[in-house]
Amino acid sequence: MMIALRCRCGKLRGQVESRRVAARLVCYCKDCQAYGRFLGTGVLDAAGGTEVAAMPPSAVRFEAGLEHLACMSLGPRGTLRWYASCCRTPVGNTPRNPRVSYVGLPRACMDAPAEVLDREMGPLRARVNTESATAKMETTPASTGWAVCRLAAMLLKARLGGGYKDNPFFAPQGTPVRTPQVLSLEERKALTPG
Repeated sequence: MMIALRCRCGKLRGQVESRRVAARLVCYCKDCQAYGRFLGTGVLDAAGGTEVAAMPPSAVRFEAGLEHLACMSLGPRGTLRWYASCCRTPVGNTPRNPRVSYVGLPRACMDAPAEVLDREMGPLRARVNTESATAKMETTPASTGWAVCRLAAMLLKARLGGGYKDNPFFAPQGTPVRTPQVLSLEERKALTPG
């Protein structure tokens, strides 16, 4: 099933192949929290977490509003964090190396009710980096191990089969389709939780 990808204002739109999700999880790392503060749009849950669906980038297709796709990074070697510039909706997190075929698609850009996501993508299975949560969170070591195995299999399959080349976030020569805005150390510190 295809799930609608949509920014809050509806200018950036696309589709996500729900059956290609390797895992759904909530990340509480300080970088995800800093990114949420950068966007300033209520992306984080009450404990500072961001729900993401981990999948190959080839499972994402943009259909309209690509001119609104923007990219930032918390540092010169950090993860590329994609968002809609029109309304600051998070769209995905990718490694800088397009040969690592991964995108963490935030719940905020998927236009479907929770029960549809649970049915089509599977339930939330893991909570990672809980030591950085702003409230007490239960760790999920078994579920996290399961998610890591699924992600490793997804990455290996894309690398060996060449699937990593189908990536809407990178041009064919391997450069990001948007030049990332790289934050200064001072800007990053201002956004990072204490």
